[in-house]
Formats: sequence, C-alpha cells, structure tokens
Amino acid sequence: MSKIDELIQQYCPDGVEWVKLVDVCDKVCSGGTPSRGKGDYFTGNIPWLRTQEVDWKDVYGTEIKITEEAVINSSAKIIPENCVIVAMYGATAGKVCINKIPLTTNQACCNLQINPHKAHYKFVYYCVCNEYENIKSLGQGSQNNINAQIVKNYLIPVPPLPVQEEIVKILDTFTELQAELQAELQAELQARQQQYQYYRDKLLSFEGRSDVKWTKLGDVTDLLSGFPFNSTQFTDYGVRLMRGVNIKRGQLCFNDTDDRFWKSSEGLDKYIVNENDIVISMDGSLVGKSFGMVKEEHLPLLLVQRVARIRSSVVNINYIFHCINNWFPNYVDKKKTHGAIPHISMKDIANFTVPIPSIKEQERIASTLDRFDTLVNDLSQGLPAEIEARKQQYEYYRDKLLSFKKKA
Repeated sequence: MSKIDELIQQYCPDGVEWVKLVDVCDKVCSGGTPSRGKGDYFTGNIPWLRTQEVDWKDVYGTEIKITEEAVINSSAKIIPENCVIVAMYGATAGKVCINKIPLTTNQACCNLQINPHKAHYKFVYYCVCNEYENIKSLGQGSQNNINAQIVKNYLIPVPPLPVQEEIVKILDTFTELQAELQAELQAELQARQQQYQYYRDKLLSFEGRSDVKWTKLGDVTDLLSGFPFNSTQFTDYGVRLMRGVNIKRGQLCFNDTDDRFWKSSEGLDKYIVNENDIVISMDGSLVGKSFGMVKEEHLPLLLVQRVARIRSSVVNINYIFHCINNWFPNYVDKKKTHGAIPHISMKDIANFTVPIPSIKEQERIASTLDRFDTLVNDLSQGLPAEIEARKQQYEYYRDKLLSFKKKA
C-alpha cells in the first residue's frame, strides 16, 4: 500500500468532501487596470500581472510595473504571495499560476487567497490545473471568457491536510522531473531544428547554377482562390471548409472550435481540395506564415474565399512546399498590405519566384527535407511526439492522484 493509500485509509476512508473554491479561500478578488492616460502610473516598482502572463507556472516578476498612486486610483489591489491566480479572459482563460511575490493584477485575473487551515495552496493549484478543460468549457461569448462567479463556485475535492500535503509533495517532484525532461527534449528539438535549417539552406542554394531557372509560381502551378460561401448557411455536418483559421504555421489544424461545414459539394467541383494541395491563408496577422499541405486524413474539404490553393503536375509539389517554407514569409513581409488585417493578393502569390532544377533533383531535395520535417514537426512521431507523450503521462498521474471517492 502506498503512503497516499495509507493516509486516505487513515483520514478519509469514506470519501472526501467536494467544496466550492470560495469555501477554501480567505479572500477572492479580481484586479484592475490603471488609467492608460496616466503614463506615470506605469513607471513604478509594483508588479502588475496580465492574463497573458498566466501560464501554468510560478510568477516571480511581471513585464509591467505600476506606482502606488496607480494602485490607489484604480481597482488594482496588492495580493500576498502564494495566491492561486486564474485567468478569466481571452486565449489564456482557465489557465492558472501562483504568484511567488506580492503583486497586483488586471481585472481579467481571479485571485484566490487560500486559507492554510482549509487547504494547501499548491493542492488547490494542482486541482484547478487538472480541471482546465472543464473550467474553460464554461466560458461564454466569442472569446469563451469565464468570470469570478464561475471560478468561486467551481467544486474541487478537499481531503484532510495531511493527504493534500503528500499529494503536493508527489506532484512537485513530478513537476520538477517533467520540467527537466521537457528542457532536455526542447534542447534536442532546437538542435534538430537548426540542423534542419542548415540542410534546407544548403539544399536550396542554387547560386551560380546555370541549369536552374528562377520561375514565377504561377507559371509552374495551378493557382485558385476559394468560393465566397455565405456564413449564414454553414451547417453542423457535410463537407468541411478549408478556411484560413485552420492553417497554423505550416500545419493544418481542424477542431470543433474552428471547423465549419457546407451541406454538400454539389456544383462546387472546382473548389474541392485534393491530397497534397498546398493551401495559403491570404489574410490575418500570420499572413505569409499560414500555409500547409493537405493530407488524406483532412479530406473531404472545400476551399473558401481568401484561401489560395496550389497544385501542379509539372513540378514536385513537396519541393514547392519546401521552397515556400524557406522564402515565402520574407517575400510576403515585403508584399502584404499593412492595414488592420494584413493581406497578400493572388497576383503576388503567383509572382513569387522559386528555383526550378531538374525533376529528379526536386525529388531528391524534397525527400531529404521531408524526413527532416517529419522528425522536427510531425506530432505523430519524432521528438515533438516524445514531448507530448511526457506531458500526457504527467497529466495522467496528476489526474489519478486528484481522483477521490465522493463522501456520501
């Protein structure tokens, strides 16, 4: 029998109480933002935490610091160290951190000051981390924001303190080991990425080669932009749409949040996407970096407006993809519009030039770079998969340690 089992048998053999987070707190508060019109407010030495800095870690400092006057004249409040801080708005909603120094926060942080006689602050932190997906799912609005009431009313198991302390000790050890392994894997991944970049630069260097012609992309590929689908007629089923939001830095990402569907492809044959098509988002903050190659598991797909599709029967499409990966981001930086929503035109995509060696050399280069790309980037194998496996293993054991029989 493990020590945890012994402690549970000793202190809570009949199960544990599940209580609202607010019931283990001395105080729950949110913060505030000092007036942006008062520039002097942001020249002080009092740490001011924003939600983008809430990211599963201990916080020892903040990017922005404010003055005492800013605290007095705003809703920002100084909270003691070792509070459990839950982000409530935007991309980080539901994420958690612990402040290891007294600090202030903005209004998008829910700050839980834990009563040490009721719960160990690290135990509460681990519980809230473990419930991230469930808490996030309670969000509302276009950004899935949560609020302080949701946080305060969320139920967690609270075993007696000796059980909590032993679980914290185990999870702290797991967390430290996880961080060390993650650092080692990240260092190895970075080395592989540098190696990949070296070979990509070397393989795609054609300086002084008279047998290689730099050619406009539009002259060797078939380019098409998508159909202007009416968003009011999107359905919950049918053919998935290939949208710009589904293209993330060289990868295609489909999920319940971003996916949209059209009832059928009838009459839209021209816009059916094929395996090995390259797709490029023509709009958005990541324009020039949002491109990817369609795989069989992504199909069927229909191409939407503002997404470009590239296919070819005269050049190796994998070779073209590596050329795009190597040169296209810098090219787009020079060509894109600079309004609120950056944009690249089909004309500029067609005018992007690529070096065209013999088809045999294209195949050789593509084959070599494909292997490197798989090792570095593919989450189904290679080092990224190992990193993801370690993360899942940690989360599995955390979930096991925080699973308790509910007291009748």
